[in-house]
Amino acid sequence: MPELDSLALSTGLVGGLALFLFGMDIMTRALKQVAGASMREILARMTSNRFRGLVAGASITAIIQSSSITTVLVVGFISAGLMTTAQSVAVIMGANIGTTITAQILAFKVTALALPVLSLGFFVSAIAKEKVTREYGRIFLGIGMVFFGMAIMSDAMKPLRSYQPFLDFMLNLDSVLLAAIVGAAFTALVQSSSATTGILIVMAGQGLIGLEAAIALALGANIGTCITAQLAAVGRSREALRAAMVHTLFNVAGVLIWVGFVDQLAGFARGITPAQAGDDGMIPRQLANVHTLFNVINALLFIGFTRQITQLVEWLVPDLPEAAEPEFGPKHLDPKLLVVPAIAIDAVRLEILHLGGLVRDMLDAAVPAVTTGSPLDMDRLRVMDRPVDLLHRDIVGYMRRISLTSLPADQSSLLMGLIKISNDLEHIGDLIATGMVTSARKRIDENVVISPATASVIADLHGEVVEALDGVLSALEEQDRETAKQVRRSKAGFTALIEDIAAHEIDRLRADEPKRLHTYAREIELTETLDDIFKIIRRIARTEIAVLQK
Repeated sequence: MPELDSLALSTGLVGGLALFLFGMDIMTRALKQVAGASMREILARMTSNRFRGLVAGASITAIIQSSSITTVLVVGFISAGLMTTAQSVAVIMGANIGTTITAQILAFKVTALALPVLSLGFFVSAIAKEKVTREYGRIFLGIGMVFFGMAIMSDAMKPLRSYQPFLDFMLNLDSVLLAAIVGAAFTALVQSSSATTGILIVMAGQGLIGLEAAIALALGANIGTCITAQLAAVGRSREALRAAMVHTLFNVAGVLIWVGFVDQLAGFARGITPAQAGDDGMIPRQLANVHTLFNVINALLFIGFTRQITQLVEWLVPDLPEAAEPEFGPKHLDPKLLVVPAIAIDAVRLEILHLGGLVRDMLDAAVPAVTTGSPLDMDRLRVMDRPVDLLHRDIVGYMRRISLTSLPADQSSLLMGLIKISNDLEHIGDLIATGMVTSARKRIDENVVISPATASVIADLHGEVVEALDGVLSALEEQDRETAKQVRRSKAGFTALIEDIAAHEIDRLRADEPKRLHTYAREIELTETLDDIFKIIRRIARTEIAVLQK
């Protein structure tokens, strides 16, 4: 029996695997930069339709080439309130289909392309001036490293073809259960089913493993990949835990269905991808086809039971009595979404809508409190600004973390627009909590009474300002520039209303009433503050017109 160079074998395998995983990481990061907006659009079109969810899961995973990352994102979506558990079931099923693309690509004899693709990717990423072009270069760089890692592992494994202890070990893998356990353990260790698949394809190409054993190991990899989702759900909401549970249950159930039919799967694969007698060169392609087959069939088998699966995981992971979260606590700013900046930016948009709701409540309560309210009402109005300030701080901190990533020009522009909108909303809260409250305290100290007629015209002005704020918040929610344009066009009507109020105030100034000058000053202060707030709202509308996509 020839001697085996253990050092060369171990360094070749570990080094090749390291290059493979590093290449996958580079490729995935670049793909998320290039296709992040597409992923956001896929998510935005998500509905309760289970088949669309299935396609969405397959599409997102095909983009980022990792079902584990897709499931981690789904956990983040749920934590951020972007998706429900029921919607996540179909997406997770689709993720297993999307990841089979990796196996299909690797099953070709791609190792010969390793250095050309790697070289192309390196020079494009190093020389290109446009950021998007550089990211495409990094995609090719990552792909080249994946291929090169496979080539190194393939060369390292060649001596094993004549090493009897290894051949004896592979014979033991004829036990489907043992092979599945080995596949699950290895995948849990490297946290990449694609890496397991790549190694299996290399081994099959070298004739080191039979098709049946490779299928059993691939089945085990489907279970091992669940560990990433489970780790991602630790410490998250109950909904996030349920999404991770869906991923685990679906994969485990799928493996249990097929584990008794490995021979039949192998026979089917040989039937659709026949090989010449004694030729093991087709085993990688046969393995890739089987990998796709059982994931597609599993999804089709379970897609009709999404409601029952949701009910099951809700029973397995029941709701727990939780302390009520403060209203100003962020609802959408999940750190796990930062891995895809485009989706993290969309979470910021939703959180700014939450901020806008708090400011809208302040504005709605402001004029009644300022015109007729008591000192206690003033205190309540001032305190309402505290949640606005705290939530604004959290939003700005999260946007800072997004800005530290490398963003394409359109995403950078959108982020800057959202920063401006967030700051403007916080400014409106400050105007209410300082300007209006200060004016109201003067009214109370001076014992000024605003007449019902004046209160009525100010209420009309207040209604216009609230309507404008509703308009910009609706434009942000629907991402509709036309609604923002309507707010911009409302300037003429608002200006006319301001002039009518000014004329009314001049008439009231002539009235022979006590403390008329004090009353006039307080009424004018309130009117000017509402005018300032309206100008800020129109500025928000201008920002939305500049940065919104549609």
